[in-house]
Amino acid sequence: MVNPYCGEVAITLDGQRHIAKLTLAALAELEAALETQSLFDLVERFEQGRFSSRDVLALIVAGLRGGGWCGTAADLATVEIGGGPLEAARVAAELLARAFALPQP
Repeated sequence: MVNPYCGEVAITLDGQRHIAKLTLAALAELEAALETQSLFDLVERFEQGRFSSRDVLALIVAGLRGGGWCGTAADLATVEIGGGPLEAARVAAELLARAFALPQP
């Protein structure tokens, strides 16, 4: 079960449900992967709809790793994401939102 108060988001890979969340370590990995000055720059890109597929992929990998997954971006490229690219973008945006906002009851 997903716990939004812990920043968790569900994602389906090859028909199997996984939990993703952006832990501090996952956020640090994300910053390094995207070579960004600030994660708030990434948040701004999502808010303005200027994100790239690379942003989505990096967010999902970081979130999955924060949830305990041991894969890499190359591994993620070989699986089917339930809901396709649109769902992947939604999950990435939700990961960011839950990492930087207080959950709403």
